[in-house]
Amino acid sequence: MSDDANRPAAGTGPLAGVRVVEVGSMISGPTAGRLLADFGAEVIKVERPETGDHLRHFGPQVDGHSVWWKYLARNKRSVTLDLSAEGGAAVFEDLTSEADLVIENFRPGTLERWGLGPEALREVNPDLVVLRVSGFGQTGPEASRPGFGTLAEAMSGFAAVNGFPDRDPLLPPTGLADTVAGVFGALAATMALYRRDTTDTGGQTIDNSLIEPMLMLLGPQVLRYDATGEPERRTGNRSTSSAPRNVYETADGEYVALAASAQPLAMRTFDAIGRPELKEDPRFRDNDSRLENVAELDRLIGDWMADHTRAEALAAFDEADATAAPVYDVPDILEDKQYQAREAAIEIEDPDLGPSHVQNVVPTLSETPGGVDHLGPALGAHNDTVYGGLLGYDESTRADLDSSGVI
Repeated sequence: MSDDANRPAAGTGPLAGVRVVEVGSMISGPTAGRLLADFGAEVIKVERPETGDHLRHFGPQVDGHSVWWKYLARNKRSVTLDLSAEGGAAVFEDLTSEADLVIENFRPGTLERWGLGPEALREVNPDLVVLRVSGFGQTGPEASRPGFGTLAEAMSGFAAVNGFPDRDPLLPPTGLADTVAGVFGALAATMALYRRDTTDTGGQTIDNSLIEPMLMLLGPQVLRYDATGEPERRTGNRSTSSAPRNVYETADGEYVALAASAQPLAMRTFDAIGRPELKEDPRFRDNDSRLENVAELDRLIGDWMADHTRAEALAAFDEADATAAPVYDVPDILEDKQYQAREAAIEIEDPDLGPSHVQNVVPTLSETPGGVDHLGPALGAHNDTVYGGLLGYDESTRADLDSSGVI
């Protein structure tokens, strides 16, 4: 939905000149790296020789290529390196001596076991920032446990409030906790780099878990429980704070979502469904009353939706200046005029997948926008560029490292 001529070049965003060594795997660490790469950082992705990142073999495959890999490794350089091999630690130290940031999401203690913990790395490069992402953080009684997004989605309280009250807790269909941790990690990394560069105080270590960003994502639930003694429960598509808020099936089998979180929006909803008299109905006159009578409110709206197609329903809500939206899947998104106008998905030519649509860089910066140059590269595609061009290893040295299994 965008052409190459008008697309910002990768490496020219606000983080141009920042060098990142990403030694993480799967989703959380690589999400942080992908966000930084989107905005111009040079991200060198370190992978194990032969096998590469587990992400290369995760999820849907197209001709043997993981779409997860293609997405999360976009704009990155791939080099191979076995950190546990004899000589591997020395190569990694050389890499990080030239870096601003290291991203890792091993189990706590793994880097230290190889002699590559943050303090050891900063003996060589005092300005180095190290972003550590782990299941439960670097401290506490659970720190050494292996952590995965599903565990965080369960332990953070997300699953407990997600779903319908008469059904089991519901996990998300994708790597939500890992992605959220990656976003928080990228934010923390930019803050740490800003502090380093504006105060000349050197690098630092960022301790980011999977469980705490998910807990933060859920809003004031901790404060709510502390103040009221009542934890939030599953309510399906309804809200515990305002009504109406739900998803309704239309006459043509489609779905419309609506929310009326403010009093004027609720009043306009009654106009949209042709029931202006409900504005004065004591059951629906204010938000507290609507929450008490939400089942009847949903029935009235649901019956109206069932008599109208999705297009008719959305037109009525637009005319009333009420808030409703269609429930989209990806084909709908790609065809939507608003998404197209915003160039939310762009086409990238990939040597393995051919022309491929992928989400564009967000958010948009007016003066230094990010860009997408390429999707996830082949394993070790940049060994010569990085080890030869950046670190200055000659061809003989690179060949020795290769033959010994270090790279």
